[in-house]
Amino acid sequence: MAKYFDVHPENPQRRAISQVVAILLDGGLIAYPTDSCFALGCLAGNKDGMERIRQIRQLDDRHHFTLVCHDFAQLGQLVYLSNTVFRAIKAATPGSYTFILPATKEVPRRLLNARKKTVGVRIPDHAVAQALLAELGEPLLSSTLLLPGEDEPMTQGWEIKERLDHVVDAVIDSGECGTEPTTVIDFSNDELEIVREGAGDLALFES
Repeated sequence: MAKYFDVHPENPQRRAISQVVAILLDGGLIAYPTDSCFALGCLAGNKDGMERIRQIRQLDDRHHFTLVCHDFAQLGQLVYLSNTVFRAIKAATPGSYTFILPATKEVPRRLLNARKKTVGVRIPDHAVAQALLAELGEPLLSSTLLLPGEDEPMTQGWEIKERLDHVVDAVIDSGECGTEPTTVIDFSNDELEIVREGAGDLALFES
């Protein structure tokens, strides 16, 4: 049965965040809010957690997970950035964007695009997600909480608790979340390629 945490959306309670981090460090899988949608998350080294996400969402081996980071310093340890790309991403973070970039050796091989050796990274603009990542001290392996056969992600924490009670270990509820996933931008070749238009404003990347 999943533990349920009712957390303030702007001033998340430290005790609740610490309890969720303890669950993650113990190999747990959580549902948590971001600035786009609710997401499923576990530690990047948690192979079992990754497989549980695949099972919940019925994903195949080609699905690309995202590494959600607390800040730019953490993101910079995971991916290679040219000066031009650095400036473009720095100006848009934190925000509702996922960036696909060449991965460093810090990223587990199983998380990479096998052909391109890239990985998706993001820095969310959400107080609860930020508090969680700050307390954890490392990125979260994440995927949008979109269930099989459904067109939109769930937006209510209580509903997630009801439906996923026996397949996740914790649910963080900080109020209604959005239904629009992140804007995905591929910078892996130093050229901007829009993979998916979503919650992030593309105007920031228009020259």
